[in-house]
Amino acid sequence: MDTITHGIAGTLIAKALFRGEDMFGPRGRSATEKEKNKDAEEPRNLPQREKHGSEDPPLEMMRPASGGGRYIPSRASMVTWALMLGAVFPDSDVLRDILSHDKLLVVTWHRSITHSLVMLPLWALLLAWITRGFCNWRKWEAPSFGALSLIYGAGILSHILLDLVTSFGTMIWSPLEWSRPAWDLIFIIDFTLSAILLLPQLLAWAYSQPEKTLRRGAGLCVVFLPVPLLIARMAEAAEAPVSNRTTLLAMILLACVFLLPAIRQGGLRVSYSAWNRAGFGASLVYAALTFFAHRAALARIEKFAQLDHLQVESIGALPLPPSLWHWDGLVRTERGVYELRMDLSNKAASDAELLAREHRYYPDASPNSYIEAAMRLPEVQKFLWFARFPVTGFHKEGNQAIVEIRDVRFAQIRRDRPSLFTYRVRFDASGNLLSQGWATR
Repeated sequence: MDTITHGIAGTLIAKALFRGEDMFGPRGRSATEKEKNKDAEEPRNLPQREKHGSEDPPLEMMRPASGGGRYIPSRASMVTWALMLGAVFPDSDVLRDILSHDKLLVVTWHRSITHSLVMLPLWALLLAWITRGFCNWRKWEAPSFGALSLIYGAGILSHILLDLVTSFGTMIWSPLEWSRPAWDLIFIIDFTLSAILLLPQLLAWAYSQPEKTLRRGAGLCVVFLPVPLLIARMAEAAEAPVSNRTTLLAMILLACVFLLPAIRQGGLRVSYSAWNRAGFGASLVYAALTFFAHRAALARIEKFAQLDHLQVESIGALPLPPSLWHWDGLVRTERGVYELRMDLSNKAASDAELLAREHRYYPDASPNSYIEAAMRLPEVQKFLWFARFPVTGFHKEGNQAIVEIRDVRFAQIRRDRPSLFTYRVRFDASGNLLSQGWATR
C-alpha cells in the first residue's frame, strides 16, 4: 500500500478508536492564543508573581524569538500524530534504498524488519520513548509512555496488515524467517480504499462548524470531483480501462457524499467520532468484500487451469484497479506463465466459454548457455526469490546476448518501456558478463 494511504488510515484509526482529534484542530492552538485565553480567564487584579506562580514556565518564555505564535498540540491531537507516524514508520526502510548503491534492496530489504510482527513491540517502545522525550523537551501534553506504546503499536500493525493484503509480499516474520507472505486482496494503490479512509474524516471536518459547512462542502467538491477522471486515465495506462459511465457515476457519488449531509443540516447532527467510526467500519466491510471476491477469482483461474490441463507450479488471483470486480489470474507452468484477466461481473456460462476466453501466454526462452550463466548470478537468484511468476526472455543485440527476467505480476505501464521489475543481464559474444540491473528502457 502507498505511504499516503497508510498515513490516512492511521489518522482514521486514531479518531475512530483512540479519541484522537484533528492534528491541526481547534485544540491545537498557538502559544500566543493560549496566553490570550488564559489572561481572559484569570482575574486582572492578581499580582504578576501570583499569575505565574505555578511550576510551569510563563507562556512568554514559550514564544518564538520572532514574537509570532507557535503551534502546541493538545493531548488528543498528539494521539493522532503518534498513530499516523506509527502507520507510516515502516516505510522508513526506503531511506536505506536511497543511501545504498544496491539496487536490489527494493526486493531484499523493503518490507522486512520494519514491517515485521516480530520486531513490532521494539519499534513501538522505541517510538514511544522518543516521543515522550521530545514532548517533555517542548513542554507539550502527551499520553503516558504505556499509552504511546500501544498507539504506536496499533499504527505499525495497521501498516503491516495493509501491506500484507497486497500482492507485493511482506516479510512479516523477519529476521526469524525471510519469506514474503501476500494475501492478494487489494491492489497496491487502491483508490476506493483510500476514499473510504479519507472521506469520513473530511466530512467530520466539513460539518464541525455550522457557519462553514456550505463553503467547506463546496470546496471539497471542487477539489475531488476531477479525481475520477484522473484515475480513469491511470487505469487505462495500466490496461484496466474504466468506462465513462463508471467515471460519471463516481463523480456524482462524490458530489452526493459532500453535499447531501448539508440538507436540513443533517451532517451537523452526526458527531465527529461517529463520522470516523463509520469510515473505519466501512473499510472493514470493503476488506471483507475483497476477501470473497478474491475467493471467486481464485476459483475461476483454478478452473481454467484444470480445463486446460496445465501443470501448475504456482497459481494466484491478483487484484487489478480500479474496482474489486477486476482480477488478474496467473498460472506458472514449467515452460511459461498463463494470464487470464477476469471481470467477476461477467460470469462464464460454461466451462467451454471459460476456456475459450482470451488469455495470454508468456513462454520462457529456450535454454542456452547465456541463460544458464545468468541464473547462476547471485543477483538473479535474489530476484527469482522475489518473483512469483517469472518469465525468462532472450535476444541478441549485435554481438551482445541479452537475458531478461520479468515478474508477470507487474504490468507494463508504458509501451515504450519494459515491465516493472524486469531484470536484465548482458553478455558479450564470449559469454563474459558486461552488465546487469533493472531494465528501464
